[in-house]
Amino acid sequence: MGRRVLVVGGVAGGASVAARIRRLDVEASITIFERGEHVSFSNCALPYYLSRTVEDKDYLVLMTPEGFKTSYDIDVRVNSEVCSINRTDKTVHVKNCITGEEYDEGYDDLVLSPGSFPIRPKSIAGVMLPHVFTVRNVTDIAKLDMYVNCENVRNIAVIGGGFIGLEVAENLKESGKNVAIVEAAPQVMAPFDYDMCQILEKELYDRGVRLIVGDGVKAITEEKVILNSGAEVAADAVVLAIGVLPETSLAKDAGLELGETGAIKVTPDFRTNDPNIYAVGDAIEVYHRLTHKPTKLPLAGLALRQARTAADAMYGMRGRNNGVIGSCAVRVFEMNAAATGLNERTAKANQISCDSVYTMSMDKVGLMPGSAPVHFKLVFEVPTGRILGAQAIGHGNVDKRIDVIATLIAMDGTLEDLKELELCYSPVFGTARDVVNLAALVGLNVLHGVFRQVPVSQVRDLVESGAYIIDVRTPEEYEYGHLIGAVNIPLGQLRQRISEIPKDRPVYLHCRTSQRSYNAIMTLKGQGFDNIYNISGSFLGISYYEYFADVTTGRDKIVTEYNFM
Repeated sequence: MGRRVLVVGGVAGGASVAARIRRLDVEASITIFERGEHVSFSNCALPYYLSRTVEDKDYLVLMTPEGFKTSYDIDVRVNSEVCSINRTDKTVHVKNCITGEEYDEGYDDLVLSPGSFPIRPKSIAGVMLPHVFTVRNVTDIAKLDMYVNCENVRNIAVIGGGFIGLEVAENLKESGKNVAIVEAAPQVMAPFDYDMCQILEKELYDRGVRLIVGDGVKAITEEKVILNSGAEVAADAVVLAIGVLPETSLAKDAGLELGETGAIKVTPDFRTNDPNIYAVGDAIEVYHRLTHKPTKLPLAGLALRQARTAADAMYGMRGRNNGVIGSCAVRVFEMNAAATGLNERTAKANQISCDSVYTMSMDKVGLMPGSAPVHFKLVFEVPTGRILGAQAIGHGNVDKRIDVIATLIAMDGTLEDLKELELCYSPVFGTARDVVNLAALVGLNVLHGVFRQVPVSQVRDLVESGAYIIDVRTPEEYEYGHLIGAVNIPLGQLRQRISEIPKDRPVYLHCRTSQRSYNAIMTLKGQGFDNIYNISGSFLGISYYEYFADVTTGRDKIVTEYNFM
């Protein structure tokens, strides 16, 4: 008789490890136990059923138990909860959630892929009310969809501004609901820096989603959500998307070691402290290759890689564990956003000496229909120039740009490597110098002190303190909208008007996207100016950075008019 392998959990990691074992061993006896009623479903696509982007909930299920049996000769038992592990006897105790039948099953090797579970804070009054939902599986999304499509359900509050929160909010809004997002942190989307996520917050606001940041939930009633500030949000239904926790109870009860993050601790080949028990997916602790610290990172792509490595290790095939960097992408209505590695906030929190540049370039040649700016932030180590992370937001293929950066991070690439990277070019796909190459050039200039910069986050202070700011755009652009107090000296007039520019105080320059202002900086340097700064992100970045807070708080604007063109 072949090797007896049991797998707990039948979604990304569990299903993948079982399929890999079958490819390695045609004689193995493989059984998957799944507590829910579906196996191998698309977690990440769940919110898109709410808007019928995914037309039928059955499309979310990628493989049935019958399909596993006929295609792989794998026994899949849904509605079957593994309640305990007997490591001495090498058995698991299983309960059939439908019939109540309980039995033991023996194993030679056991793989744990129990996933994670949505957080329902007990500190929030009303969190268990029947109109409060979480999104973990197909059954959850079907129940939410059925409830929100009741005739009297119009107002929906989504608690949490992460991936699930934004995707649920978008799809509910697209289905015609009134949607509010409540996020306790100062911003949505933690993988992005504050300056970048302002673009996403503007998109949410412009699409009619009420967004409340920096305010947590105190209580939930049948008709509203009460915030810590005392503010109230009308809510006929509430979706909790606060985050997830690793499902570790089975491992903990079996005496398996947990890591410092509270997730299951594993070796580089994903064994637990029991040599016959492996663990993969959301429930495990992983190594972050940039911070050099253990972390939790519940991503489907990682689970698939882990599953293959664990299955290979089971058969004596050693793989390489490079750790994680955290690549991700999300769509927010018509804005696409992607990030990889460390953002600037996280890098500094981990005491990594770093700097960043915020650049913009068209996603394809401007003559082409549909061309639009890509907002791109690149984070790099000082003084090595090693690339630490990047964020990109725009209407086009930002994921392509971030994939390039993720690959370079995996290769310990630097700004010099990125500068010289040869990428595809066609007017309908990109530009001859892609925004990632441009970011490397700007980063090298900053790294080597060719010019100094200030971020968009400091511009309000500059305006309010009366700093000398030069706008080098054309008079027509200036009239359409400009920083209050800024002096318009177009780039084409700069050499003739140098006498107007003071040398006894700092001078800050900007254009639309920082490219003309860079040329102006170099011209002034050649004329003996040394107390000059480029405003990173320039007027387009400033407009995005200021807009959401301006319109939601009523504070005074620092621009005469915003310009997002």
